Amino acid sequence: MWNNLFKSVNLLQKGLNAAWIRNAVIRNNIANIETPNFRASDVAFETHLSQALTQSEFRGTVTHPRHRAMGSGFVDLEALSPRIVLRRGTQMRMDGNNVDIEAENVKLAQNSLQYNALVEKMNSELRRLRMAITEGR
Repeated sequence: MWNNLFKSVNLLQKGLNAAWIRNAVIRNNIANIETPNFRASDVAFETHLSQALTQSEFRGTVTHPRHRAMGSGFVDLEALSPRIVLRRGTQMRMDGNNVDIEAENVKLAQNSLQYNALVEKMNSELRRLRMAITEGR
């Protein structure tokens, strides 16, 4: 029971960490827009999370004798971490730099929205835990 108490909070924390790293990577890409032969980077996290979820099954908890067991696997959250990867295949200018400022600004805005949504969800989860601990007082 105690192992599953913070599972959603831990997953949200992983997502927040990935968004924070992605923000730094995007800012680095923008800062190096005039650097010859600079290769832009991306953060791969959601693809690894999706693969982990599709390769393993969810396990349902049987709370009643007439319930059926659901799944048998689990997702190892500790193994999931964001990875910084070089962007290949796109060359925007003659000097070898592949940073597209418009695309980077769009990614920065998307990442900001995702980060804010994850913070709101984290706050909601923590409020639920606090309410359970204080018994609604």
